[in-house]
Amino acid sequence: MLFADHTGGIPYAKDPAVVKFKGTYYLYYSRRPQEDGRWGIGVATSTDLDNWDKIGEVPMEQPCEANGICAPGAIVLDNKIHLFYQTYGNGPKDAICHAVSEDGLHFAKNETNPVFAPTGEWNNGRAIDADVIVHGDQLLLYFATRDPEGIIQMQGVASAPLQSGYNRSDWTQACSESILKPELGWEEECIEAAAVCRRDGKLYMFYGGAYNNRPQQIGCAVSEDGIRWERVFQEPFLPSGSPGSWNASESGHPFVFTDEDGRTYLFYQGNNDHGQTWYLSKAEIGWEAGKPYLIA
Repeated sequence: MLFADHTGGIPYAKDPAVVKFKGTYYLYYSRRPQEDGRWGIGVATSTDLDNWDKIGEVPMEQPCEANGICAPGAIVLDNKIHLFYQTYGNGPKDAICHAVSEDGLHFAKNETNPVFAPTGEWNNGRAIDADVIVHGDQLLLYFATRDPEGIIQMQGVASAPLQSGYNRSDWTQACSESILKPELGWEEECIEAAAVCRRDGKLYMFYGGAYNNRPQQIGCAVSEDGIRWERVFQEPFLPSGSPGSWNASESGHPFVFTDEDGRTYLFYQGNNDHGQTWYLSKAEIGWEAGKPYLIA
C-alpha cells in the first residue's frame, strides 16, 4: 500500500488514522496546505486496506480551526466515529479538538472545542497528535507536547469518563510529568504520535522517535496501566528505509489498527525526498511472547 492525496498536484498525505465502520475502512489523514495556506484533514475509504479513494475532507468551521487542523486520531464508539484532531498554526496554543460522525464523512464538532490542552510547569501548554483507547470505564487520550522551552517533544495522557460527551470539562490530565520522553540516541529530541493498542491485557504504544526526516523512526513501549511505560526495544521497531527506497527519509507517525479478525496493522508515513512528498503505507504486526514483530 502507498497512498497519497494528489490535490494540488503533489502527492502528500501524513498522520494516518484508520477505523472500520459499517463494513468500510475509513482513513483520516493530514493533507498539505492549499491556496489558503492551511493544513486540513482528508477522508478516504477502502474495502481491502490496500486501495484507497478520497471521498472528502473535514471542514474547518470553528474559530479555533481558523489557522488549520491536522493529525487525526479516530475510534468507533456506540456506532459513531469519534475524531480527535489538533488545531495547527498556533504554536504552543495548539490543542486537541473532538468531532462525531454517523456516516464517516460528515462531522458534528464539539461545541467546547478545543477540548484539551495540558497544564503544569513540565510542558508548554501545547497538545498535538491525539490518539485514544478505551481503558475500563475511561477513554484515554494520548497527546504530544513540548517542554517549556519548546525544544523537547514528549508524550502525555488524559482521561475522560467513557459515557461522557468528551467536552472540555470531562477531561482530567492523568500525568504530572511526561509519560515517555526521548532518551535513546535515535529518538534525538522527539517522541510523538502515540499509537496505542491492547494485547493480552497490556497496552502497547508505537511512537515516532526523532523529528521528521532526521529520520523519524517508530519505536514501541508497553504499559500495564496506560500511564507508566517501558520500552520493548532499544532500537527502532520499524526503521526508515534503505537508500533509494520510498521511505528512505522517514518511517514515522504511526497508527495501529486492529481489524475485526484480530489482525494488527501499523499504518505510517514516509518519503524519500526529505518531505517534499509524503505517502502512507502499512505493515502487518505479529505477536509472540508479549512482543510485536513485523510480518514480512
